[in-house]
Amino acid sequence: MKSVNRRGFLKKSAVTAAGLMVSAPIVKKGFAKNSPNETINVAVVGIRDRGGIYGGGGHYGNFCKIPNVRVAAVCDVDERLFPKAVSEVEELGGNKPKTVVDFRELIQDKDIDAVSIATPDHWHALMTIWACQAGKDVYVEKPVSYCLAEGRKMVQAARKYNRVVQAGTQRRSSGNIQAGVKFLQEGKLGDIYMSRATVLRFRGNIGYTQDSPIPNGVHWDLFLGPAPYRPFNQSRFSYNWHWYWDTSTTEFGNNGTHQIDVMRWAMNKRVHPVKIQCMGGFFAQDSDQEVPNIEVAAFQYEDGSIMECEVRSLFTNSETGPKFYGSEGWAQMGGRGLETFFGRKNEPGPIVTAEGLIKPEEKPEPRAPRAPRGAREVRIEPHYVNFIDCVRSRRWQDLNADILEGHMSTSLMHLGNVAYRTGRTLTLNPFSEKFINDDDANTYLTREYRHPYAVPDIV
Repeated sequence: MKSVNRRGFLKKSAVTAAGLMVSAPIVKKGFAKNSPNETINVAVVGIRDRGGIYGGGGHYGNFCKIPNVRVAAVCDVDERLFPKAVSEVEELGGNKPKTVVDFRELIQDKDIDAVSIATPDHWHALMTIWACQAGKDVYVEKPVSYCLAEGRKMVQAARKYNRVVQAGTQRRSSGNIQAGVKFLQEGKLGDIYMSRATVLRFRGNIGYTQDSPIPNGVHWDLFLGPAPYRPFNQSRFSYNWHWYWDTSTTEFGNNGTHQIDVMRWAMNKRVHPVKIQCMGGFFAQDSDQEVPNIEVAAFQYEDGSIMECEVRSLFTNSETGPKFYGSEGWAQMGGRGLETFFGRKNEPGPIVTAEGLIKPEEKPEPRAPRAPRGAREVRIEPHYVNFIDCVRSRRWQDLNADILEGHMSTSLMHLGNVAYRTGRTLTLNPFSEKFINDDDANTYLTREYRHPYAVPDIV
């Protein structure tokens, strides 16, 4: 494969490439592709799961189906994934994409207009910053960062290089949720003083796995990237990297970000909270897993309002959407819209949907069940379309989930994790993004990077 010759490239250019990303961005001048008929070349990075078809909602599945968008390259540290991805892109998009192992090589390709990142969490920030410096627009999955300081650097890079950077919090492109948020922000439930969400999703026991030789085709050093070097272990690879602190933001970051993003949006919270608490632990399983499988966090803002989020990964009932509590009643956001209830008797109010208000006795049609991950029929999701529209217009202001929004919501989950790991109530200066009089807690706001995979001090 092509990557055999790449070893020499990596050996010679690892340091210079890292330096290039910091000091000499390859910004393509005059890139504004305003014509809807002009092709946008997208590279998808991380193609194992969400980056692929993913039951119709994956990255290259969507970009292949959006008119005048071409998946020009796929990038992954596991070469074994390339044949399937190339075949699927050819089938869906009609072209054969280039395959690339090293992201640094990918972004030096002047034909690539945008990168779409679906890698493990610990790579999101560095790839986004490097891509911005190289003049690429970026779609980056949630959680946008591994730690709070990284998110701020991502915002700085997007603004400095005038890049369009969309966070993968796709609920912001849902018509029903947009309508429900508008209803709440207009004060139709009164003053919202509290919101609460639960993320209930069973996760199996990963057990114990011994270290083993690196499989052929796997570029383990590139997979670890910014994280500390460790011997290859299958449980730290594939999906199970979610359960180790080196690479994970816990289920808070993985799925809690979606819920907390809607809550923060609906409550119009444009700053960080000032007080954070979190309790949790690892229960009912015996395994190598390091991160908790239960966390319950509370965030209080300067005005006294509260947001709460619970994640539970053991046997449980179905996931439920966020609830909002106001001075006139309460509401729950779900797939069919925002269901409202008023007064002390919880009298049902209108159901708020993208099509308008529906009387409570006229329940909207239940949404179609989500396709399984192995399904091959691709639906074009509006979040990807919104990103491409903004790439063409060059107006990042029109993004449904600009990187600043992604940073603010992801940061809440980071703050919850820090409170869990320190085991105490934390007080935050929301403007400096530092904990007050707590040097220990502040160490969790960034990380030690492994050379040359370091997020630069100045982007």
